Order: sequence, then C-alpha cells, then structure tokens
Amino acid sequence: LTRHPAVKAGSDQATNTISYVGRDPQGSTSAIVDSVLDFDYASGRTDTRSADAIINYVKTEGLNVEWLLESHVHADHLSAAPYIQREVGGKIGIGDRITVVQDTFGKVFNEGTEFQRDGSQFDKLFQEGDSFHIGQLRGDVLHTPGHTPACLTYVIGDAAFVGDTLFMPDFGTARCDFPGGSSETLYASIQKILALPDETRIFVGHDYKAPGRDEYAWETTVGAQKRMNIHVGEGKAKEDFVRMRNERDATLDMPKLIIPSLQVNMRAGNMPEPDEKGDVFLKVPVNKI
Repeated sequence: LTRHPAVKAGSDQATNTISYVGRDPQGSTSAIVDSVLDFDYASGRTDTRSADAIINYVKTEGLNVEWLLESHVHADHLSAAPYIQREVGGKIGIGDRITVVQDTFGKVFNEGTEFQRDGSQFDKLFQEGDSFHIGQLRGDVLHTPGHTPACLTYVIGDAAFVGDTLFMPDFGTARCDFPGGSSETLYASIQKILALPDETRIFVGHDYKAPGRDEYAWETTVGAQKRMNIHVGEGKAKEDFVRMRNERDATLDMPKLIIPSLQVNMRAGNMPEPDEKGDVFLKVPVNKI
C-alpha cells in the first residue's frame, strides 16, 4: 500500500483554520479534513466561499471524496461538511465520544429531548484503533482527547491530521479549559502522537503565526515536535506542562464563534431545525459558558 498521501491545504484566515484535502497519489480517492462554513456573527449570515474553494479543487482534480473527517467539535468555526457532502459526496466521520459533547452542550443550549445525543447526525463514529481506507491509503484512528473529549488524530499513511491537539512547534499546544477538557489528558494524548515515527508529517488544525514568524505554517513532523515544541518538546515533564497549560488557559478569551459553532458542529454541521415558518435560530446562553 502507498504510504505518502498528497495533501492540499487551505487557510481560512478569519478563523485561523487549516482545512485539508488528502488524496491517494495513485488514484482519485480523497478525504477532506475540517472544512469551514464562513459565518458573520454580526449579521447572522453564512457564506460558502471557503467550502466552494475545496469543492472547486476536488472537481478540478477529478477527485472522488470518500470521507469528510472532523477532528472534533470545533469551537471556533462552523463545519461545512453537510454542504460539501451535498455537492461532492463523502461520509461524515467524528470520534464516538461526540455523545459526551452532545450531552454536555445539549444541556447548555437547552436543546430538549428532540435533540439526539447518540451521534446519529454523523455517518461514522470512530473509536481508538479503527481503520479506514482512501483508495490504497490506510487511515488509522487515534483517540487524542484533552482539548475536548471527542478529539481524534487521523493517521493516513505517513500523515497525521492532529486537529487542535498540537500546533506548530513555535506555538505549542491546544487549550484545555472547555467543558470536558483536561491538561493531564492532553499531555497523555500528545505522547501518543509523539510515539509515531519521527518522519511522520503532522498537519495542524490552526495556525496563529507565532511571534517572530511572518508566514502562516501548518506542516511539521513528529521529530520536529519532539525537539522543538515550546510546550512539550525535549521531554517536558507532565507536571510542568499541566501547570503551564492551566495558567495559560486562565488568561484566554473564549473564541468569537464558540456559541454558533458548538450548536452547529454538534449536529454534524447542520443548523438547528427551522420553525414552522422555515426560519432558523441559534441560541445565546447567558452565563453558561
């Protein structure tokens, strides 16, 4: 089996999100990782320009989309997976611990009994150790919680799509202060990623241009993370990491789009059910997040 997927990255600078199309270089089969539905919170309007760029790439390259993979329930952008699925197909997958996230935020947003908390909005719920294929490429699933309970890393050939678990080495690691997050758990998850071969390519879910760096970046390696990651590199002790992470998280603001993002992403990128007039509404819980 081939081990080296071709990876096309697209950066959404409004949310600092990196979306990916990974493909079998020996065929036309592909997977899309962490797509973005543009959303203007002030007006409540969605836009599909970021998703359309992915769709146009897929169609131009003649790709067959096998999977629409979500690394976790994002709190900083809305997923475009259902929109892309309608246009080019693919199965929407996420970690099976999505049920924990749905239960937590179903209560926060007072969703009632009509909101299903069993992950049934997704086509596939992955567990630790599951595998899948993209043409001749094998994908393996690592459960890497800590940022959220449902975080996954998708290892496709020699490429690991880590979501928010790790950032570029000069920026560090994910925050752990959302409900269900844990710095101790994140440390253990990162060690699981760092146990992959040093030459494994790592593709991060966000980049914020660390101080002193002028360009956005999203690809690194396991070896580089082990040597240079400012939060966990050079074998940093768990106790030191947990102290640093907890202190840092206490200073961070909530993501600007956390309220709409959670409501949509826990539904696999779908909006809440419309009312009898066909209008869609998002809720703003007061003093709950």
